[in-house]
Amino acid sequence: MRNLTTEITIEAPASVVWEILTNLGKYEVWNPFIISSEGDVTEGSHLRNTMRPPGGKTTTFKPTVTAVEAEKYFEWLGRLGIPGLFDGRHQFKLEAVGERTRFIQSEEFTGILVPLFAKMLDSKTKAGFEAMNQAIKERAEAVVTERG
Repeated sequence: MRNLTTEITIEAPASVVWEILTNLGKYEVWNPFIISSEGDVTEGSHLRNTMRPPGGKTTTFKPTVTAVEAEKYFEWLGRLGIPGLFDGRHQFKLEAVGERTRFIQSEEFTGILVPLFAKMLDSKTKAGFEAMNQAIKERAEAVVTERG
């Protein structure tokens, strides 16, 4: 098993961050890590995500949304082939702190292939999380400025 966790504080309310995070069709505009996403942010739905980690190759995967709590939590489970080979449970948590949001992005990787990918996960995948965190921060703070 391998866990990655990143976080950032955003000078915007959770409602604004949630609006950006769940508008999958706009990922191509602002998201440097998950460069496109299709589907619905509803439990049980299937997404089609295209990911490009910094210094890595572009990959498309089709996770299943496993949990959603508006303005607080969004999670999916992605698999490489059969369960237990290489599974990733990806989570986005939004914690409201007044008019600010603590944005936490994490993933728990399990399966027999995880040790083979450990170095890539710790470098390229984590860098992708951090790039996405910074991008959503910039976008949300710009929205707050625009709305006055």
